[in-house]
Amino acid sequence: MQDKIDKRDRAAQFRLRLARAMEEQHVSQSALARNIGVDRSTVSQLLTGEGARLPNAHVVGSCASALGVSADWLLSLSDRPESAAELLASSLTMTKAPRALVDERIFEWHKEAAGYKIRYVPATLPDMLKTRAVLEWEYAPHLGRTADQAIGASADRLTWMRSAQSDYEIAMPLFELDSFARATGYYEGLCPKIRLNQIDHLLALCEQLYPRMRIYLFDAKRLYSAPVTIFGPLLCVFYAGSHYMAFRDRDRIETFTRHFDTLVREADVTARDFPDHLRHLRSAIPA
Repeated sequence: MQDKIDKRDRAAQFRLRLARAMEEQHVSQSALARNIGVDRSTVSQLLTGEGARLPNAHVVGSCASALGVSADWLLSLSDRPESAAELLASSLTMTKAPRALVDERIFEWHKEAAGYKIRYVPATLPDMLKTRAVLEWEYAPHLGRTADQAIGASADRLTWMRSAQSDYEIAMPLFELDSFARATGYYEGLCPKIRLNQIDHLLALCEQLYPRMRIYLFDAKRLYSAPVTIFGPLLCVFYAGSHYMAFRDRDRIETFTRHFDTLVREADVTARDFPDHLRHLRSAIPA
């Protein structure tokens, strides 16, 4: 839209948009007149008048409210007809995050973004890169008897995510893999055999999927990131434990994309160096 618009053109656009909104909402002239507290003849004049004169702000605001559109859209100040509340609701959503593997919502987001680069800061090791033994160790206490069934049901989704035509950039703090290799913190109690097999699995995936999958490690003493996934230009999703917070507005997506790019740019271990770092960690695990 042009920054400047002739008053006559703006008035003509107002009449067109008002008529369009009434048609889409199935609102007659009489019904709109009743809703905004004016005579039917006033609404008729709004729709058929000529010249550059626009109605006053009260009438414009009342029409917008009655028809469920924004006053800015009616006045050609915006190309989005949604109200501010609707725009906010559509740009930020909260979704429950079940304690499970690749739940339905996450899988839908991945399918929506197929073909786009996906940037990912995981809360732990990425589920899509874990061995079955690690998944069972991690999820069995939460899923009980259904753990095996849940892991099996997720296998196809994990396979799809690995084979989708998307590039994956994954950034993790250095301490995450260090804690895994040493079985400290979150990974306390994880036996050496499972850790060795997991690192071998990561090495194999790096060989198979590079450069479509690139993993970077950053120093958490210098940089910090909450768990977040950025699905191309479509949305970014923060993991808050019990819920996901998903943003779809372009400015926020660009902001968090720049944040992720900083993690990559200042990474202590680059994607090319990542396999050597894994081998170094592996060498310290007792067989």
